[in-house]
Amino acid sequence: MADPQQRDKQLRAVLDVAEGVLAELDVEVVLNRVLDAARKLTDARYAAVGVLDPSRTQLERFLTSGLDEAASRAIGSLPRGRGVLGELIVNATPLRLRNVSEHPRSYGVPPGHPAMGSFLGVPLLVAGEPFGNIYLTDKPDTEGFTAEDEQALMALAKLAGIAIDHARRYALVEAQRAELQRAVAALDATVQIARAVGGETNLDVVLELVAKRGRALVSARTLVIEREINGDMVVAAAAGNLPAQVVGKVLDADGSVAAVALRERRTLNLRDSINRRRFDEHGAGRLGLTADAGLIVPMLFRGHGYGVLIALDRLEDGPEFSQHDQRMLEAFATSAATAIATAVSVQAERAAQRSAAAESERTRWARELHDETLQNLAALQIAISGHLRTRDPEAMAAFMQDASEQLTAEIQNLRSLITDLRPSALDDLGLEPALLTLVERNRQLGLEVRLSSELRYERDRAQQRLALEIETALYRITQEALTNTRKHGGARQVHVDLWEDEVNVHLTVQDDGHGFDPAARTAGFGLTGIRERVEMLEGELELASAPNRGTTLTVTIPSRRAAQSPEDAALPV
Repeated sequence: MADPQQRDKQLRAVLDVAEGVLAELDVEVVLNRVLDAARKLTDARYAAVGVLDPSRTQLERFLTSGLDEAASRAIGSLPRGRGVLGELIVNATPLRLRNVSEHPRSYGVPPGHPAMGSFLGVPLLVAGEPFGNIYLTDKPDTEGFTAEDEQALMALAKLAGIAIDHARRYALVEAQRAELQRAVAALDATVQIARAVGGETNLDVVLELVAKRGRALVSARTLVIEREINGDMVVAAAAGNLPAQVVGKVLDADGSVAAVALRERRTLNLRDSINRRRFDEHGAGRLGLTADAGLIVPMLFRGHGYGVLIALDRLEDGPEFSQHDQRMLEAFATSAATAIATAVSVQAERAAQRSAAAESERTRWARELHDETLQNLAALQIAISGHLRTRDPEAMAAFMQDASEQLTAEIQNLRSLITDLRPSALDDLGLEPALLTLVERNRQLGLEVRLSSELRYERDRAQQRLALEIETALYRITQEALTNTRKHGGARQVHVDLWEDEVNVHLTVQDDGHGFDPAARTAGFGLTGIRERVEMLEGELELASAPNRGTTLTVTIPSRRAAQSPEDAALPV
């Protein structure tokens, strides 16, 4: 008959175990707590849990309790589920033996294994499926393990199965949550690069932003961007721990790991010995870079390669990059390629517009010289040839007076054309006198222009003039704005206001013309030229216009003073 005190002890122990085991969310911790609880419940000297492999024909893992380190070393390799242990794998039912050596399958015990007497084993089921077995040996009692021990161990095994199932489900949820977080992080990286470069069209700025964002995304020590230019690989941007003057270095594409990644359209890892050799011989050696690990990710957009991201040495958890890091960097590379492709396209479009604008200006100058000046001079030459044959002094004198007046008019036309190309007043006197001359010429052409100018050096002659490139830009912007207003705006009056504060110089050109839709595309290049001049000086341009409401153009440019005298400076047109 069972000892009531022993039964109460086991019941309390099972309840204590239930409270502790079911609260655990780690399978490893659950198994170790079950081992300790099993020994406490039955007074067994040794306890073990064998975990089945996926085939459920042998043990994959074997955890023990009660063995010290010396005994564990003496045993050597852990059992795989042969002998008596295998009996429970074949027959998933409790097995209780007074002396384990008496069982027919008692064999395969390692020489260093402690002597065992009594034995108790029960199956461990998780969600109704075999997970493993719990083994107990050597109860300090001649009778060995009792039926009550078996019932208590079965109850413990059932609790353990629930706890393990709970822990595994939690682990699965945690893994899914971690995967979701990684997906969100990758999406956030894509959004961040889109935000960072969404309004940026300067290729160098875009490349710099991509390098910095990409490095932060995967916590890389160094990130380098290489682009293929004229058959060579060129370091276009970099971020992180770098040798001096890396950006701009030109590398031979033959054998380069970056060139291979770009050509094969796939990510390469420096874990591969061939990629490592290529990197060491053709990349790192020329750039002075060293790395224990690295990813080489091509930036692809619509089948075209726009460069390669080379991420070297992760700063957290060792230098190696995980599969998750690779996926995030590949997603980032796609967004980066889109931004770079846009910048390249805008750059090419601007170059084409500048070329077309320059060609348009050359055509205009040629037409004016041919249609006006050259034809008028040719007519004058014919008239002179005809009058050379006359013998009437009075007629000759009258003709010479007319010829002189025509020559004076043509000289004035040429001076106007030269002034359009480069006004001497801008070099010699400054921006305001040049603008006054420009205003006067427009008045002569029928446009009423009012100019207001308040520049700091005009108020205080101790101040230097504005930097020459700023004066040139403001003059050209005003010139182009007045030309557009006169030719296309239908305006009667224009107000030109120029002033300067402590930080910026401001220009406003406001007319009372019929206005236009700023969003509509036009064939002209005036606004394009204005916008490019403002952008080159890191300024801001605002254009407000609407049909029948006039147009207001506002330019704000950071003010800089002239570093040298106008006579010594090379002035841009």
